[in-house]
Amino acid sequence: MKPPFAHQPNHHPAVLEHQAQRAASVQLRLADKITDFAGSWPTLTLTVSLEAIFLSTFVLIGQNRQAAFQQAKADHDFNEQELELKLTTDLHRRWVEEPPNQPRGNG
Repeated sequence: MKPPFAHQPNHHPAVLEHQAQRAASVQLRLADKITDFAGSWPTLTLTVSLEAIFLSTFVLIGQNRQAAFQQAKADHDFNEQELELKLTTDLHRRWVEEPPNQPRGNG
């Protein structure tokens, strides 16, 4: 004699309808196979979370390199502008303090 729990359980008609719809849809069957392959939802969630961690790490490394490049460029531009300002100031002082010897006037 078989124990009472050894028989197939009777499913609710809504469950049977849901299973039939999933079996009829190619997309849902594919999703079920992917889920079966990837494991349970916690495993899939863990996999996606790890991928996000690695990607964000690489993005931050790239941003740091870009920031270092921008800082070096800004430092160079600042030094060039300071040098140009000094040169322009020196030329202006020479022009104002030591004007060229040119006749001024109308005639």
